[in-house]
Amino acid sequence: MKYLTFGEIMLRLKTKGVERFFQSPSLEATFGGGEANVAVSLSNYGCDAALLTFLPKNPIGDHCLAELRKFGVDTSRIIRGPGRMGIYFLECGANQLPSKVVYDRDYSAIALAKPGDVDWNKAFDGIGWFHITGITPAISQSSMELSLESVKEAKKRNVTVSCDLNFRKNLWNYGKKAPEVMGELAKYVDVAIANEEDVQMSLGITTDVEVHSGELDREKYRALSTKVLEKYPDMKMIAITLRESQSADSNGWAACLNDRKDFIVSRRYQINDIIDRVGGGDSFGGGLIYGLNNYSDHKQALEFAVAASCLKHSINGDFNRVDVSDVEKLMGGDGSGRVVR
Repeated sequence: MKYLTFGEIMLRLKTKGVERFFQSPSLEATFGGGEANVAVSLSNYGCDAALLTFLPKNPIGDHCLAELRKFGVDTSRIIRGPGRMGIYFLECGANQLPSKVVYDRDYSAIALAKPGDVDWNKAFDGIGWFHITGITPAISQSSMELSLESVKEAKKRNVTVSCDLNFRKNLWNYGKKAPEVMGELAKYVDVAIANEEDVQMSLGITTDVEVHSGELDREKYRALSTKVLEKYPDMKMIAITLRESQSADSNGWAACLNDRKDFIVSRRYQINDIIDRVGGGDSFGGGLIYGLNNYSDHKQALEFAVAASCLKHSINGDFNRVDVSDVEKLMGGDGSGRVVR
């Protein structure tokens, strides 16, 4: 199967180590973005993965293409055009000081893109799975319209659609509220991925009993996921990640999945001395997509996704630089971190 992801890839400018912004006069420059992160994960697992995005015609865009190609991502569907490359600045937190993200993505190439700018016959040629997130429709009015067009075109071609709801409150500033947009987009989604805040803020769905982040109460999450599936009858399943944030350095990590037949809860990992948690949700999404297409049952698929994301917390940068054997080793219970000789 060939996979296609659609969304913005940005220049990522991060402070050194756990320094604060401009504590020293240098920033680490790499690339990243939710949908690109998923494409890289899938490619690292040996899948045929492509990214659809818009990039400016300048040397920064050229270097971004080269970086994606280094990971084996198919860049043939990327459109070069007007606008700039979006940027995000990252300050990694430590202990009780949280991480901080500052977006600078107004008038980026994808923010200026609009319906009709993509040849969907070419984009979906040979594609069996399409992945999008709630970030792309939050960027601008026109990218929202293009996002809705993309999922409709995917369903016309019987392509499976996955969506990470990914609520970003600092992006929804062009006049639309997240639920009115994401509520429509979700009608075309087969596999939804979220945390409990995404469900509540992107879809406006809550349970009678408030769900607090990090508290693993099976019945609360079963009720929340069931409510989503009841509202969207064509959705096949929803996976919800469960993060316990004890501090910026120490998180509990697990997930659950409701596939209408079973409610599955994964193993829980305690992750200490976190290197970089940005991209953790995307690594879960890439792992789940791989797992659903390569394992015989949904329990194994969920465990693969959670293990893959657990490993990402030890890797600097947006991209999850692990392969299938790394993930399966952790799934099998080997989390010792001993040197492999």
